[in-house]
Parts: sequence; C-alpha cells; structure tokens
Amino acid sequence: MAPTDTTAARLYTPRAAGAAGIAFAVLLAAAIVLMRLAIPSGDGAEAAVAAGDRWAVRLALEIVPFAGIAFLWFMGALRAHVGEAEDRFFSTVFLGSGLVCVATLFVAAGAAGTVLAENPPSDFGRHYAYTVLATYSMRMAAVFVLATSTLGRKFGVFPKPLVLLGTVVGLVLLVVGSGVPWSELVFPAWALVVSVYILRTRLR
Repeated sequence: MAPTDTTAARLYTPRAAGAAGIAFAVLLAAAIVLMRLAIPSGDGAEAAVAAGDRWAVRLALEIVPFAGIAFLWFMGALRAHVGEAEDRFFSTVFLGSGLVCVATLFVAAGAAGTVLAENPPSDFGRHYAYTVLATYSMRMAAVFVLATSTLGRKFGVFPKPLVLLGTVVGLVLLVVGSGVPWSELVFPAWALVVSVYILRTRLR
C-alpha cells in the first residue's frame, strides 16, 4: 500500500531536520572561527577588536540567527530519533538547556552588535557579550549535550562510541569553558557527528 501524505511527511521531516543539524554545525563553527580570528587572545573579554577585523565580527553576527534557527530543527531531529519513549526528567532538561542555549547565543550576538555600533567600543559591552557567550551559552550547550547523550544511552538509540563522545564533549564545555581558546568548536563538531548518524540511520 502506498504511503499517505501524512506518513511521507513523518518520514521526510526528520531527514530535513537532520540536515538542519549539519547546517547548524557548519554555521556555528563558521561564526566561532570568525570571532576567534578577530579576537585571537585567550581572554576575549579583555581583547579589543581591531578596526580591520570588524568585518569578521559583523559577518559572525549575521550568521548566528540562522545557526539558532537550524539548532531548533536539530533539536526536533533528536526528539524524533528518540521517539515517543522519552524520560520526562531528561527530556525537560534537554528542551530547557537547548532553548536557553539558543536564547543566550542571541543575547550575546545582540550585545556584540551593540558594542560594534559604539565608537569607541564599550568595555562593559564587550565583557558582557563575551561572558554570556563563553560562560552561559557554552555551559547550557554542555548540559544539552550531556542530556542528549543520557537519553541516547538510556533508550539505546545511540551507539556506545557516540554516547562516550557526547559525555566527553559535555564535560569539556562544562569544565574548560572559555579557559581554552577554540574549545567551543567541540559543540558544533559533536552536532555534526550526531546529525550524520541520524541521517544515515533514517536512510537505512
């Protein structure tokens, strides 16, 4: 019997959402690289943005909203992959940390945009934007990764190597944070690996 339109939509949506996870990983990684190239110092809250590097920061801020939108679709792909047998506790942590991560990402981008608009740039605004991004947003990303890995292990929807990878990534984001430059890239790298795994699973 041929699948109905509703059934086809159910099968297609997780694939599209998984592709959005790949888009999120690429966009967020690009934004982080641009920001780090403009602010190469280990402590971005103390480093000023050179006039010739402001284009990189502006481009990164233009990318962030699209990365956030793709992340919401990525969350949908993860929920669809877990299925209806969800744990209420970890599902609540999963959704809450993911939404707060996106919200703080947008707040940090908005604050950074305001700093660039000021002449000379505000020290307080630069501290605020960097603190929100490196401290709060990445910590929420750590909770999101750990909750996702816990759900994947509990319901057997992720293989053990992927669960182990998520645990390591979550601990790195939680403990290391802004102390090590470029450590933020482990989050989009993890999202890329998970998205590819979901797409391969769906295609099978």
